[in-house]
Amino acid sequence: MVKENALEAAKKIKMLVFDCDGVMTDGSITYDENGIEYKTFNAKDGHGIVRMNRSGFITAIITARNNGTVRHRAKNLNFTELYQGHQYKLPALEELLQKYNLTYENVSYMGDDLPDICILEKVGLACCPADAVKEVLDVCNFKSAFGGGKGAVRELCDFILEAQGIKKEYIVAEGPAAKQI
Repeated sequence: MVKENALEAAKKIKMLVFDCDGVMTDGSITYDENGIEYKTFNAKDGHGIVRMNRSGFITAIITARNNGTVRHRAKNLNFTELYQGHQYKLPALEELLQKYNLTYENVSYMGDDLPDICILEKVGLACCPADAVKEVLDVCNFKSAFGGGKGAVRELCDFILEAQGIKKEYIVAEGPAAKQI
């Protein structure tokens, strides 16, 4: 569900920031017998990120967990920034705002759980997957029809590109990222 103010907010976005678990993944955390953590990502979501990068947007992940799988995914998709191990996420976002000389209204943030609310209440486009917790759903002006790790990121990317009049057909993945989306 998209609130009326979401379209206007999307026109001002210059940076997309994402939580990882529950947004870029379905929230499952899988361990093998050696304690190695595994995550599953959605290829369509990945293509959305590649298209945003190619369209000149800043892309970032801010996550409480510290995981090599996330680092690998961020590198494959050419995320502009990656902040891992941030239990409290707002200082990381404030650092990004300062670094890129942006304001909160230039930011879209997608989160799914209580630690994300401190950011969602401040940004121009507050976003969440369909399966976010109720408190997050109540704060967001863009609620994806898809769950975390199931196309929510892609839907948001497409929404922002469309709001800003950027044609989908002109943005295609090339090079190594195209093979690993």
